[in-house]
Amino acid sequence: MSHIANHVRNPGDAKAIVIALHCSGGSRSEWRQLGTVLGHRFRVIALDLIGSGGSPHWTAERAFRLSDEAAEVVRIIDEAKRPVHLVGHSYGGCVALRAAFERPTQVASMTLYEPVSFHILKSLGSEGKTAFEEFNATAQSIRQLILHGDREAAAKRFFEYWSGEGSWAALRVEARNDLIRYIPKFFLEYSATISERIPLYAYRRFNIPVLMLQGEHSPQSMHLIGGQLAKAMKFASLQTVYGAGHMGPFTHAAIVNAMMTEWIVRAEPGMSSGEHAFDLPFDRVA
Repeated sequence: MSHIANHVRNPGDAKAIVIALHCSGGSRSEWRQLGTVLGHRFRVIALDLIGSGGSPHWTAERAFRLSDEAAEVVRIIDEAKRPVHLVGHSYGGCVALRAAFERPTQVASMTLYEPVSFHILKSLGSEGKTAFEEFNATAQSIRQLILHGDREAAAKRFFEYWSGEGSWAALRVEARNDLIRYIPKFFLEYSATISERIPLYAYRRFNIPVLMLQGEHSPQSMHLIGGQLAKAMKFASLQTVYGAGHMGPFTHAAIVNAMMTEWIVRAEPGMSSGEHAFDLPFDRVA
């Protein structure tokens, strides 16, 4: 039986809750392995974000905001009987940050792999401006393809930006179709992240342990964002997954999930990392 749920059936469950949020174009299945590892000690709730997996697209006429995406996460947090642990990759990391900002005293820990908090780049001077303009050019080209009805080309450009040239051809047909279905949501997500109004100093209010993970070969923009977020938070640890890029939770799933599990277990009162049923390859992290 899968340890991943898409909603809270019993908020009073004795197990601590881990809410896991996937990257743009992904689905809750991204966290299947993490759910298997954590499932006998935690209740792992992996959500399909709006327009992804089994969730319908956004249809409201007003501008889409991160708070709209985070609303379901906040609802689960409010129903829980104890502080929850948040996990997020890429866009999912931005959603986790928004939910934690709205409910800072009800979060036990956060574990984030390269949140694409592009609004932070705007406050980082010339280096941040250069990094922002580089991705913005890609985002605008994807938007134009979407507007012209070429969703497949838009999905290909999006996927190869993060996974490398030629990676689209290696994808399974089903995975390509999922991305093509998702791609109209991309620019809504991008607009929501660059329109976020939470300043860096506001993250100082987080009194929780935060693990910021980054891939060794990820774009400079991701390293800038992760580094600045880690500096802004009082109890943050910035660690690198060597050999990985932005899609590390897929390409280096074993080590990423092990690092995440270690952090979550250490943050949960009454648990110890000695409860692990596996050895962590610490020589692969820094």
